[in-house]
Amino acid sequence: MDLSIIIVSYNVKEKLKKNLETLFTSRGDFSFEVFVVDNASIDGSSEMVEEFFPQVKLIKNDQNLGFAKANNLAINRAGGDFILLLNPDMQVFPETLIDSLIFAKKNNQAIVSSCLLVDSDNKIIKHIRRFPRLLDQLAIILKFPHVFPNIIRSYLYSDFDYNSAQKVDSVRGSFFMINKKSFQKISGLRLPLLDERYFVWFEEVDFCRQVYKMGGEVWFNPNTFCLDYVGQSFSLLKKGRAQKYFCNSMLKYFKKWHPAWQYYILKIFWPIGKFLAIFFSPLSKIK
Repeated sequence: MDLSIIIVSYNVKEKLKKNLETLFTSRGDFSFEVFVVDNASIDGSSEMVEEFFPQVKLIKNDQNLGFAKANNLAINRAGGDFILLLNPDMQVFPETLIDSLIFAKKNNQAIVSSCLLVDSDNKIIKHIRRFPRLLDQLAIILKFPHVFPNIIRSYLYSDFDYNSAQKVDSVRGSFFMINKKSFQKISGLRLPLLDERYFVWFEEVDFCRQVYKMGGEVWFNPNTFCLDYVGQSFSLLKKGRAQKYFCNSMLKYFKKWHPAWQYYILKIFWPIGKFLAIFFSPLSKIK
C-alpha cells in the first residue's frame, strides 16, 4: 500500500462527501486506502459514508476524542508507506495525491510534507508558520494582532515565498503527509503517532517539532495544490470553547517544549485573554 489517507470528521457531512468523491477520482499509478474517523457527529456523516463509500474504512467514535487521538486510531491500522492526514473540509484535485507522493519519495529527509493550499476564491492560504515563541503567543492571547497586525508578522512568516519548495518549521495539519519509513528510521518507533495530550490545535506543530528533534525535516511543496475550506468543523464551536481549546493546547505545547517560566507567564495571562475574546472576532481568523 502506497498511501493511507486519514480523515477525522465532525459534523461536516456535505463537505466530507465532496472530499471523498474527489479522492476517488484521483489519477496516478499508486494504491491507497481511506479511513474516516467520525468523532460522534450528529449530522448523519457516518451513515452517509456507509451508504455512498463502502470502500472507506470507517471508525465510529461514540464521543468526540479530538484530533490527535482520533487520528491515532487510524494510524494504528494504516498500511501505507505514507500517511496523509487530511481535513474533511478539503478537496483534492486529480493529480494532487500522486504529485505529493512523488515529491515525498524524492525527498526522503522530508518526514512531513505539505502542498499549496488555496481557498474557494483560488487565493493562496498562507499556512506556513514558524515555531511558536513566547511573545507572539502572548500577543495572540491578548488580541494585540487585532490592533497591531504586524506584531506577529514573523510568527506568521508573512514574507514566505509560496512559489519555492523549501524546508520549513511547520505546516498546516489540513494536508499533512508523513513518510512512515523515514520516520521509523530516525525515530526507532513503529508508528508516527500524534501526542494525545492535545485535543485540538498545536498537535501538528508538536509533531513537526519532534521531527526536527529526531533529525528529520518538514518541507513545503508548491508544485501541487488542493482546496481548503478552512475550519468548517471549528466554525460549529462556540467562540469561548474554541478559545479554551486553543489556550489549553498552547499551554501544553509550552510546558513540553519551553522553559517553565514561559508556560507560567502564558497561564497567568490566559484569563485576561479569555475576557478580551468577548470583544473580538473568532480566534481561527487570527490563527
